[in-house]
Amino acid sequence: MLPRLYSNSYLPNLLDEFFGNDSVSNFFNGYSSNTSIPSVNVVEGKDEYKIEVAAPGLSKKDFKIDVENNVLVISSEKKKEEETKEEKYVRREFSYSTFKRSFSLPDDVDSNKIKASHNDGILNILLPKKEEAKAKGPRSISIS
Repeated sequence: MLPRLYSNSYLPNLLDEFFGNDSVSNFFNGYSSNTSIPSVNVVEGKDEYKIEVAAPGLSKKDFKIDVENNVLVISSEKKKEEETKEEKYVRREFSYSTFKRSFSLPDDVDSNKIKASHNDGILNILLPKKEEAKAKGPRSISIS
């Protein structure tokens, strides 16, 4: 008998590395879902941090933003139900999509002043820095 060159678990692992874990594991497990995690940009400015969440197709009412124990949680749940009635049949389609992202906030964020806005499929969250943490300009010191 010839030695086995790979086991059944090796092939998915090799493909996981090539294609990415989520898509391959869903393919091999026969699992399909409408869950996707939107792309996020985090930018640090002089006076604040800015989080941009790309979520096309979602409106501001679809989002929920919470802060608890210095963790910012952005989540969304959208349900869509569609029904078509014809003479001899009724067709129903249901669609659900959800995501949840969590971010540990730095100590210099003033969590009481966080603001969010939504425009053209982008959720913008401004995380202002505390006054004592804001970058201050150079100061001249006189020599005595």
